[in-house]
Amino acid sequence: MSEPRKLRCYEYVSRPYEAVRDLLRARGLEVFQHATSSATARTDALVSTLRVSAGGVEVGVDVRINVLGTREEERVAGVSHITRVSLEWKAAHATALFPAMTAELSAWPLATDETQLEIDGHYAPPLGIVGNAVDAIAGHRLAEAAVHRFLQDVVEQIRRELPAKA
Repeated sequence: MSEPRKLRCYEYVSRPYEAVRDLLRARGLEVFQHATSSATARTDALVSTLRVSAGGVEVGVDVRINVLGTREEERVAGVSHITRVSLEWKAAHATALFPAMTAELSAWPLATDETQLEIDGHYAPPLGIVGNAVDAIAGHRLAEAAVHRFLQDVVEQIRRELPAKA
């Protein structure tokens, strides 16, 4: 069994925290679905394509993302409110060849019209010693890039769902 690898990335969206929070609570699954170009809803999960560029080549894998729950926290580490969405995803096909990821997407206000989004997660490389070697060489960077791209896609979808006020 491989040791879990941690990943963390963040982005900002120029939208009020309350609007972002309400969107994630009411339609988080839909936001994640629309955040990727080839998402297909299936029961309580969705299938999306996580993509990353590797040496000028676009690499992608269909993943099934499950939203495990959403919770609100108040007054955490100097932040007045935080919304946390627990997620997990794994490859939709050939699951033994790709790592499964468990993550938490957090959102909190930075200013009246700016919200920070952060994904904090972990995964275990598949395939034992071979998977650990691949992860050490390039896999971790690819996983990190894919998670960062996913978060960028979520931010873009939030911008589409919550147009800026003129």
